[in-house]
Amino acid sequence: MDLDDAYANAAHIPGAEAFPLRWAAEAETFRQRLGVTGRARLGLMYGHATRQAFDLFLPDLTPRGLLIFVHGGYWRRFDRSDWSHFATGALARGWAVAMPSYDLCPRVRISAITRQIAQAVTVAANEVPGPIRLAGHSAGGHLVARMIAPDMLTPEVAERIEHVMPISPLADLRPLIKTQMNDDLRLDKDEALAESPALQQRLPVPVTVWVGADERPVFLDQAMLLAKAWRCGHIIDDGKHHFDVIDGLLDPESAMMRRLLTL
Repeated sequence: MDLDDAYANAAHIPGAEAFPLRWAAEAETFRQRLGVTGRARLGLMYGHATRQAFDLFLPDLTPRGLLIFVHGGYWRRFDRSDWSHFATGALARGWAVAMPSYDLCPRVRISAITRQIAQAVTVAANEVPGPIRLAGHSAGGHLVARMIAPDMLTPEVAERIEHVMPISPLADLRPLIKTQMNDDLRLDKDEALAESPALQQRLPVPVTVWVGADERPVFLDQAMLLAKAWRCGHIIDDGKHHFDVIDGLLDPESAMMRRLLTL
């Protein structure tokens, strides 16, 4: 198997180049709209580096809880500002939404990004009381899955987590060692093992692994591997590929949002 091609999503999605541009434009419009009403708190720092910050979006009334969404991009691309509008569905259901950025490879290693997201979850949890739900896409799916390792979060924060949804996650990082992207990731065998959720124990938190039916076979395999290892929910979303599988976050009545926030 050509692993570089197997993990190449954009090359197999028609019009893939338009998605990031559209996401960024829609996210900017969303932030401006919520900023006018005072419901966008932007650039809240959880660490000392520029990218160690999150945006917090608030519903009209007192939040029912906090959803934290972590973006993907193979730990090498994107920023929280590209995804803001994906808070729409949760806000309509009365939930606050935090979206963190994090330092990217090759500046840091994946294990460092995992620790950054743990810090982001901790700081965001201090901003909004009540239950916490985690969702992440692709590399972000890996990162939210890592949050429920037994030693990742403090007991005070971990006990507030009600549901985790890794969307099209990377659950076993060992194959990535043999890809060209590892020039940036710098994964070795030990880090790949330690950072693979499917190979780790987890806290007894409800988990739903969500993946698009039209995704690359390796992503279907990665999702199945995590669901089997953790004996958790596993949803294969008909007609969705790697880039539009997250569209359910936009609609408060979508199957994805109902599952994420009511399970």
